Amino acid sequence: MKKYLVLFLLLLFVPSIVSAEELATNATSAILVDADTGTILYEKNKDERLSVASLTKMMAQILILEEVEKGNLTWDEKITTSANAAGYGGTQIYLEPGEVMTARDLMKAISMASANDATVALAERIAGSEAKFVEAMNKKAKELGLKNTNFVNPTGLDEDNHYSSSYDLSIIARELLKHKEILEFTSIYEDYLRKDTPNKFWLVNTNKLVRTYSGVDGLKTGFTDNAGYTMAVTAKNNDMRLIAIVLGEKVSKVRNQEVAELLDYGFVTYKVNVLKKKGDLVNTIKIKKGNKKKLRVVLDSDVKVLTKKSDGKLKYDEKIIMDQVKLPVHVGDKLGVLELYNQGKKVGTYNLVSNDNIKKKNIFSIYLDNLKRVVIGDLIF
Repeated sequence: MKKYLVLFLLLLFVPSIVSAEELATNATSAILVDADTGTILYEKNKDERLSVASLTKMMAQILILEEVEKGNLTWDEKITTSANAAGYGGTQIYLEPGEVMTARDLMKAISMASANDATVALAERIAGSEAKFVEAMNKKAKELGLKNTNFVNPTGLDEDNHYSSSYDLSIIARELLKHKEILEFTSIYEDYLRKDTPNKFWLVNTNKLVRTYSGVDGLKTGFTDNAGYTMAVTAKNNDMRLIAIVLGEKVSKVRNQEVAELLDYGFVTYKVNVLKKKGDLVNTIKIKKGNKKKLRVVLDSDVKVLTKKSDGKLKYDEKIIMDQVKLPVHVGDKLGVLELYNQGKKVGTYNLVSNDNIKKKNIFSIYLDNLKRVVIGDLIF
């Protein structure tokens, strides 16, 4: 009897895994990808152009984070709300015209509460106007090679000719995750704005999976009449990070459940093998005319391979392709690539970078080296 009770309890706490055919049945479009490689693990109407609601804001967040990383914007900068931003409809934090709020708090409002007024306030600060910011969003979409995306506003409110696809959004999400700081905003479940004022505002993350699904730390939710309920979620389990996206859901709870099922399917079915670590030494190059004699070449990222758990252990071959080294060389400069093959098929390409700073020797240094070699009899004329 005890044996059956233990079995029952184990089954009770094991997530129910549906087959791939049963995934995202209520979504108009859906996709599940490995965040590191972009490998598609599941897809449904992935290229269909649809209204995407506030998933639009992922592109806005990319541009905001780029400005911070360039030093053009600081999180402590105080931004004054325009009448245009304050007058925006939909989800908001009720900014008043002329109200001052830090860029950090505005980013919290975008990431946690999907606030339209906060999005427009930052957009105007960065680009000078909402229209200019939308131009920058579409320019970025072209740079990323998106074929089924066009933005008309930075918020995702319903407008003609404003659309994206689940596949394009997965590329946007992967790009957003390159900016590690985004997770500091999207992983928080609750916080406050205007803390020391009579108008203290409680922020609760619209992504409930941050609290209910282990490993979830982003990214974005949305809803409009045209788009229905939308969601882009990322979760990490051991060395694997997944991105799940659903579009066109009719019920928010069903949306959340179907995203959770996509993540369950990915984590149960697939695994990531880390073959080499970021910073591992791959090659050493002799330098003749530098202030150092050897240049160490290292990996710029982990060498990860995504496989099905049922595949067993696979064998991989490596091919190192080096660029011509031109001095000076700085730490982090790209020097080539490592290509990974399985049974003759390329399964990954990883950048190789310099681990040293090496300057070109001046004429006087070269003269002294040659003189030294003459003395020891090492220089042949």
